[in-house]
This record gives sequence, C-alpha cells and structure tokens, in this order.
Amino acid sequence: MSDFNRLEKLMNEFAANTVPGCGCCIMQNDEILFEKYAGYANLEQKSPVTQDTLYRQASTTKLFTYAIMGMLYEEGAFLFSDPIAEYLPEWKNTVKWVQNQNGGLDYVPLSRPITIADAATMRCGLPYCMSPVSDAVNPTVRAMSDNLQELWKKGKPTLRDEVRVMAEAPVMFEPGTKWLYGFGSEIIGAVLEEITGKCVRELFEERVIVPLGLKHTHTYHNTEIRQQMTEIYSKDEEKGFVNISAGFDESTDPSVLPKGARTSLLTTPRDFAVFMQMLANGGSYRGTRLLSPGTVEMLHTNCLTPEQQREFSNGYLAGYGYGYGFRTLVDKGAGGHNGSLGAFGWTGGFGTWAEADPVNKLALVYMHNMVPNEEFYHHIRFRNTTYACAEV
Repeated sequence: MSDFNRLEKLMNEFAANTVPGCGCCIMQNDEILFEKYAGYANLEQKSPVTQDTLYRQASTTKLFTYAIMGMLYEEGAFLFSDPIAEYLPEWKNTVKWVQNQNGGLDYVPLSRPITIADAATMRCGLPYCMSPVSDAVNPTVRAMSDNLQELWKKGKPTLRDEVRVMAEAPVMFEPGTKWLYGFGSEIIGAVLEEITGKCVRELFEERVIVPLGLKHTHTYHNTEIRQQMTEIYSKDEEKGFVNISAGFDESTDPSVLPKGARTSLLTTPRDFAVFMQMLANGGSYRGTRLLSPGTVEMLHTNCLTPEQQREFSNGYLAGYGYGYGFRTLVDKGAGGHNGSLGAFGWTGGFGTWAEADPVNKLALVYMHNMVPNEEFYHHIRFRNTTYACAEV
C-alpha cells in the first residue's frame, strides 16, 4: 500500500520556503495514486494553487512533439535515416565551421547530411538561440542570432520561418558526432508540419489533446484561461518573489502570434500525468492507443556513445542517457535514482518535470513556475521521495 505522507510534507515545505506554489500528480495503471497542490499561483492576489491551475510547460512541450513523431514513424511517413533536407529543402547545403591553422574560421561542407535522427537526438550541431543576442562569440550562435533578428523585423515568425532562416547558420560539428541541447526539436516540428500539412499546434490538438481527453491543456490563452495560469516569479534577495509573467505571456497569446508560431503548452499536473501514463503503459491509456509499445521503447532507448554520454551528463542528469527526445535512466547509482531502469521523461525551464516508469506503469509529474527554476533542488528530491512513497 502506497503512503504519500512524506511527499505531502515535502510539497508543503517547498511552498512554504522555496517556491511560490507547486503541484504534482502521480498515476499508476490509469488511476491517480496521489495529487497535491500547495502555495500560491498568484502571490499578489493570494490565489492558491489548485488542480485546475495551468502551468507554462516550456521544454516539456517537446514531449508532445516527439510522441507525434513516433506516431508518424509508425505510419511510414519517414525514416530516421532520412536527411532533413528531403522535407526542408533549405538544409541541402548546410556547412560547419572549423578553426584553421591561422586561428581563423573556415566554413566547409558536411561529410554527410543532417538526418531526422540527428535532430531528434540533439546531435545536429545547433544550440538554442531563442532571441537575438548582441554579444555572441560562438560563430553558430552569432549567425543564428543575426538571422533571427532579421526575421523578427517582419513580425512574429512561424516555426517554419524560424527553421528556414536557421538553415543559413553553420553548425558546430559533424552531425551525429556530439550531443548538444538545442534547436533539434524545432527542426523535428517543422518536419512534422511538412509531412502532414498541419502546424504543430493543430497536431497537438488532433493527435494528443483530443484523443486523451485533456480538457485542461491549451496551446493559446484567452481571458478565462489566463486567470487559471500560474504567474512566473523570480527571486530577489531584497524583494523576495518578483512577478515576471508579463515577459512570457506573449508566447501563448493568439492576438500577437501567427497560427504556425512555435507552440508552448499550458496544462495541469493531472492532464500531463495522463499523457505520461500513456507512455508508461507503452502507448495506450484507458483503451485509447496512440503508439505501439515497441515505438515507445525505441523513443526512450539511449542513443548516446560513451563520449556523448559525458557531454550529456551533469549533476542534474546523472545516471540518464538520451533517446529520441527523452532522457532515459541507464544507471541508478550514478544519480541516486531509486526508481526503475528505463524511466524516461524531460524537464521544462520554468520548473516542470515529468517521468514515466514503464516497469511499474507509473507516471510522475511535478510543476512550479519560477526562473531560475532551481531544478536540482526540487526535482531530484521530488523524484526520490515519490518513488519511495509509491513503494516500487
């Protein structure tokens, strides 16, 4: 019998001391084992976090993209060995930069094209450049920034526009040779759009949100939805928590974004736990199958070489490898993980965290919205306490 008293205490301690508010949902075999909400969604208005509070997902949004990628793979729409240029023609002449003997830079053709597998496993050589930066030193980041700045002069871009201009930047290394977190998921999203003729936002609705009945999951906000969204806070030594939401609301505002813009999810711990439960079950939830068990296993199978494992690993990711868009547990001892080998998921930059345990058919979801998110402190403690409470 599971006993979540320790996890309830931990969540209360988080809300009292380190975050404005937080929420979690634990599911197993399609049923909720434990749900907890603590603290405030809006400190200024003293609005408490509830099961209906919506969290901005940031990079946990990617997991929807990769699940849909798996669906289209099953339908024969592409092979992972396909060059991305077969779907995105502007990537046919991609180059990389190398330092020459004189200390300067040479721009040379790639030995082989970037493939869908390279993009899906974050081995395509493009870091993140979310907005123009004025002091970029790295040649790739500098080119990405310049191209993005020119694009922004024309107004808010679509995802397809962003991916198109990024093709003009030189990548940092030969595709497939190194691991670098960055623009790969955006490339995958653009490939899915080209294959289906639909934007990622539409694919999220048709392929995941509607089939799983996620009634509290959105890709845009309106006035009503905005009232349900948690605020985003940063910490100030003198002022305490400072509301910085205004700088992020635009990412889900349909009045300023084109339909095909980069998509960022708004959802609840319970809705996201349903999605993770589907993955933990091998692709199905309460009779609705989205993926086959073999495809889910493929998505979270570690693809990294020993050298790439070292590039991927850090204190927070200790013990995990990386598959097709999902980190996956390969060493329980390295990071003190007390769950199951093969557990897989990802993290969002505002403090969201999700993991699916395929051995015990367990889904773990934790959320807060804070920048910086202090992920190491909160997520690892949440993970370890949850697995202990669930007695797996």
